Amino acid sequence: MADILGSILKSMEKPPTVGDQESRRKAREQAARLKKMEEDEKRKKAEFRKKMEKEVSDFIQDSAQQKRKYNPMGKIERSILHDVAEVAGLTSFSFGEDEESRYVMLFKKEFAPSDEELEAYRKGEEWDPKLAEQRRRLKEQAALEIAASSETKKLETPNSNYRDKYSHLIGTSAAKDAAHTLEANSAYGCVPVANKRDTRSIEEAMNEIRAKKRQKREDDTAAHNSSS
Repeated sequence: MADILGSILKSMEKPPTVGDQESRRKAREQAARLKKMEEDEKRKKAEFRKKMEKEVSDFIQDSAQQKRKYNPMGKIERSILHDVAEVAGLTSFSFGEDEESRYVMLFKKEFAPSDEELEAYRKGEEWDPKLAEQRRRLKEQAALEIAASSETKKLETPNSNYRDKYSHLIGTSAAKDAAHTLEANSAYGCVPVANKRDTRSIEEAMNEIRAKKRQKREDDTAAHNSSS
Protein backbone atom coordinates (compact mmCIF):
# COMPACT_ATOMS: atom_id res chain seq x y z
CA MET A 1 0.00 0.00 0.00
CA ALA A 2 2.83 2.34 0.89
CA ASP A 3 4.57 1.49 -2.38
CA ILE A 4 1.46 2.32 -4.39
CA LEU A 5 1.01 5.65 -2.59
CA GLY A 6 4.64 6.53 -3.20
CA SER A 7 4.32 5.83 -6.88
CA ILE A 8 1.25 8.07 -7.12
CA LEU A 9 3.02 10.91 -5.34
CA LYS A 10 6.05 10.65 -7.60
CA SER A 11 3.92 10.76 -10.76
CA MET A 12 2.18 13.99 -9.69
CA GLU A 13 3.54 17.34 -11.00
CA LYS A 14 5.60 19.38 -8.70
CA PRO A 15 3.99 22.63 -7.59
CA PRO A 16 5.18 25.60 -9.67
CA THR A 17 7.92 27.72 -8.21
CA VAL A 18 7.59 31.48 -7.68
CA GLY A 19 9.53 32.12 -10.91
CA ASP A 20 7.22 29.96 -12.98
CA GLN A 21 4.16 31.68 -11.61
CA GLU A 22 5.57 35.12 -12.52
CA SER A 23 6.37 34.04 -16.08
CA ARG A 24 2.88 32.68 -16.60
CA ARG A 25 1.36 35.85 -15.25
CA LYS A 26 3.39 38.03 -17.65
CA ALA A 27 2.47 35.78 -20.57
CA ARG A 28 -1.24 36.09 -19.74
CA GLU A 29 -0.93 39.89 -19.46
CA GLN A 30 0.89 40.13 -22.79
CA ALA A 31 -1.72 37.97 -24.51
CA ALA A 32 -4.45 40.19 -23.08
CA ARG A 33 -2.70 43.34 -24.33
CA LEU A 34 -2.27 41.90 -27.82
CA LYS A 35 -5.90 40.91 -27.94
CA LYS A 36 -6.96 44.40 -26.88
CA MET A 37 -4.70 45.98 -29.50
CA GLU A 38 -6.18 43.77 -32.19
CA GLU A 39 -9.68 44.66 -31.10
CA ASP A 40 -8.82 48.38 -31.06
CA GLU A 41 -7.27 48.14 -34.55
CA LYS A 42 -10.31 46.31 -35.83
CA ARG A 43 -12.60 48.91 -34.29
CA LYS A 44 -10.60 51.80 -35.79
CA LYS A 45 -10.71 50.22 -39.24
CA ALA A 46 -14.45 49.75 -38.99
CA GLU A 47 -14.91 53.37 -37.89
CA PHE A 48 -12.67 54.64 -40.69
CA ARG A 49 -14.54 52.57 -43.29
CA LYS A 50 -17.86 53.90 -42.00
CA LYS A 51 -16.52 57.46 -42.24
CA MET A 52 -15.25 56.94 -45.80
CA GLU A 53 -18.53 55.37 -46.87
CA LYS A 54 -20.34 58.49 -45.65
CA GLU A 55 -17.92 60.85 -47.43
CA VAL A 56 -18.03 58.84 -50.66
CA SER A 57 -21.82 58.82 -50.58
CA ASP A 58 -21.89 62.61 -50.11
CA PHE A 59 -19.40 63.01 -52.95
CA ILE A 60 -21.52 60.95 -55.33
CA GLN A 61 -24.67 62.90 -54.51
CA ASP A 62 -22.91 66.28 -54.98
CA SER A 63 -23.35 67.01 -58.70
CA ALA A 64 -21.00 70.01 -58.48
CA GLN A 65 -18.01 67.80 -57.67
CA GLN A 66 -16.20 65.80 -60.32
CA LYS A 67 -13.28 64.63 -58.19
CA ARG A 68 -12.13 64.67 -54.58
CA LYS A 69 -8.62 64.80 -53.20
CA TYR A 70 -7.84 63.42 -49.73
CA ASN A 71 -5.02 64.33 -47.41
CA PRO A 72 -2.04 61.96 -47.17
CA MET A 73 -2.86 58.78 -45.25
CA GLY A 74 -1.33 55.43 -44.37
CA LYS A 75 -1.28 52.34 -46.53
CA ILE A 76 -4.11 50.62 -44.62
CA GLU A 77 -6.35 53.69 -44.82
CA ARG A 78 -5.65 54.06 -48.55
CA SER A 79 -6.53 50.42 -49.07
CA ILE A 80 -9.84 50.85 -47.26
CA LEU A 81 -10.68 53.99 -49.24
CA HIS A 82 -9.87 52.31 -52.56
CA ASP A 83 -12.15 49.42 -51.60
CA VAL A 84 -15.01 51.74 -50.63
CA ALA A 85 -14.61 53.68 -53.90
CA GLU A 86 -14.65 50.50 -55.98
CA VAL A 87 -17.81 49.26 -54.29
CA ALA A 88 -19.42 52.66 -54.94
CA GLY A 89 -18.50 52.56 -58.65
CA LEU A 90 -15.86 55.29 -58.54
CA THR A 91 -12.36 55.48 -60.00
CA SER A 92 -9.55 56.04 -57.50
CA PHE A 93 -5.80 56.61 -57.74
CA SER A 94 -2.96 57.07 -55.27
CA PHE A 95 -0.29 59.72 -55.88
CA GLY A 96 2.80 60.87 -54.02
CA GLU A 97 6.54 60.30 -54.20
CA ASP A 98 6.99 58.63 -50.80
CA GLU A 99 4.87 56.77 -48.26
CA GLU A 100 4.34 59.80 -46.05
CA SER A 101 3.08 62.01 -48.85
CA ARG A 102 0.88 59.55 -50.72
CA TYR A 103 -2.77 60.50 -51.02
CA VAL A 104 -5.92 59.27 -52.76
CA MET A 105 -8.05 60.99 -55.39
CA LEU A 106 -11.55 59.91 -56.34
CA PHE A 107 -13.12 60.50 -59.75
CA LYS A 108 -16.66 59.98 -60.91
CA LYS A 109 -16.90 57.55 -63.82
CA GLU A 110 -18.20 60.19 -66.23
CA PHE A 111 -15.24 62.45 -65.36
CA ALA A 112 -12.45 59.88 -65.50
CA PRO A 113 -9.03 61.56 -65.82
CA SER A 114 -7.07 61.56 -69.07
CA ASP A 115 -3.56 60.21 -69.36
CA GLU A 116 -2.22 63.79 -69.40
CA GLU A 117 -4.05 64.61 -66.17
CA LEU A 118 -2.76 61.48 -64.43
CA GLU A 119 0.77 62.27 -65.60
CA ALA A 120 0.51 65.74 -64.08
CA TYR A 121 -0.54 64.33 -60.69
CA ARG A 122 2.27 61.77 -60.81
CA LYS A 123 4.73 64.63 -61.33
CA GLY A 124 3.26 66.49 -58.37
CA GLU A 125 1.72 69.19 -60.56
CA GLU A 126 -1.72 70.77 -60.44
CA TRP A 127 -3.96 69.94 -63.37
CA ASP A 128 -4.97 72.96 -65.48
CA PRO A 129 -7.35 72.00 -68.34
CA LYS A 130 -6.85 75.32 -70.19
CA LEU A 131 -3.08 75.07 -70.05
CA ALA A 132 -3.26 71.44 -71.14
CA GLU A 133 -5.41 72.43 -74.14
CA GLN A 134 -2.86 75.09 -75.14
CA ARG A 135 -0.06 72.55 -74.93
CA ARG A 136 -2.05 70.07 -77.00
CA ARG A 137 -2.64 72.65 -79.75
CA LEU A 138 1.02 73.63 -79.77
CA LYS A 139 2.02 69.99 -80.14
CA GLU A 140 -0.41 69.53 -83.03
CA GLN A 141 0.84 72.69 -84.73
CA ALA A 142 4.46 71.61 -84.31
CA ALA A 143 3.65 68.19 -85.77
CA LEU A 144 1.95 69.79 -88.80
CA GLU A 145 4.89 72.13 -89.37
CA ILE A 146 7.35 69.25 -89.21
CA ALA A 147 5.28 67.25 -91.67
CA ALA A 148 5.00 70.22 -94.05
CA SER A 149 8.73 70.88 -93.83
CA SER A 150 9.49 67.26 -94.60
CA GLU A 151 7.16 67.31 -97.62
CA THR A 152 8.75 70.53 -98.91
CA LYS A 153 12.22 69.02 -98.70
CA LYS A 154 11.03 66.04 -100.74
CA LEU A 155 9.70 68.33 -103.48
CA GLU A 156 12.79 70.52 -103.62
CA THR A 157 15.45 69.66 -106.26
CA PRO A 158 19.06 70.93 -106.20
CA ASN A 159 19.87 73.81 -108.55
CA SER A 160 22.45 71.74 -110.40
CA ASN A 161 20.87 70.89 -113.75
CA TYR A 162 22.57 72.03 -116.91
CA ARG A 163 19.98 74.61 -117.93
CA ASP A 164 19.93 76.47 -114.58
CA LYS A 165 23.71 76.30 -114.27
CA TYR A 166 24.48 77.98 -117.61
CA SER A 167 21.37 80.06 -118.34
CA HIS A 168 22.97 83.20 -116.89
CA LEU A 169 25.89 82.79 -119.32
CA ILE A 170 24.29 81.83 -122.64
CA GLY A 171 20.60 82.63 -122.27
CA THR A 172 17.64 80.45 -121.50
CA SER A 173 17.01 79.22 -125.07
CA ALA A 174 20.60 78.21 -125.71
CA ALA A 175 20.78 76.51 -122.34
CA LYS A 176 17.66 74.51 -123.19
CA ASP A 177 19.24 73.35 -126.44
CA ALA A 178 22.45 72.42 -124.69
CA ALA A 179 20.58 70.54 -122.02
CA HIS A 180 18.56 68.73 -124.66
CA THR A 181 21.70 67.42 -126.37
CA LEU A 182 22.88 66.01 -123.04
CA GLU A 183 19.69 64.19 -121.95
CA ALA A 184 20.18 60.75 -120.44
CA ASN A 185 20.07 57.74 -122.71
CA SER A 186 18.67 54.57 -121.15
CA ALA A 187 21.17 52.37 -122.95
CA TYR A 188 24.40 54.39 -122.56
CA GLY A 189 24.08 56.55 -119.50
CA CYS A 190 24.22 60.31 -119.27
CA VAL A 191 24.67 61.36 -122.97
CA PRO A 192 23.23 60.22 -126.33
CA VAL A 193 25.17 57.64 -128.29
CA ALA A 194 26.21 60.21 -130.88
CA ASN A 195 27.71 62.37 -128.20
CA LYS A 196 29.85 59.45 -127.05
CA ARG A 197 32.04 60.15 -130.13
CA ASP A 198 31.94 63.93 -129.64
CA THR A 199 35.33 65.03 -128.32
CA ARG A 200 34.42 68.68 -128.04
CA SER A 201 34.54 70.40 -124.67
CA ILE A 202 31.43 71.94 -123.14
CA GLU A 203 32.69 75.42 -123.96
CA GLU A 204 33.19 74.45 -127.62
CA ALA A 205 29.69 72.99 -127.78
CA MET A 206 28.28 76.15 -126.23
CA ASN A 207 30.14 78.35 -128.71
CA GLU A 208 28.75 76.31 -131.62
CA ILE A 209 25.20 76.64 -130.27
CA ARG A 210 25.59 80.40 -129.89
CA ALA A 211 26.97 80.63 -133.42
CA LYS A 212 23.98 78.71 -134.76
CA LYS A 213 21.63 81.07 -132.89
CA ARG A 214 23.36 84.14 -134.31
CA GLN A 215 23.32 82.66 -137.82
CA LYS A 216 19.61 81.89 -137.53
CA ARG A 217 18.86 85.45 -136.42
CA GLU A 218 20.94 86.85 -139.26
CA ASP A 219 19.18 84.59 -141.76
CA ASP A 220 15.79 85.64 -140.39
CA THR A 221 16.78 89.30 -140.62
CA ALA A 222 18.06 88.91 -144.17
CA ALA A 223 14.90 87.13 -145.24
CA HIS A 224 12.80 89.86 -143.69
CA ASN A 225 14.76 92.62 -145.45
CA SER A 226 14.56 90.88 -148.80
CA SER A 227 10.82 90.44 -148.49
CA SER A 228 10.44 94.14 -147.65
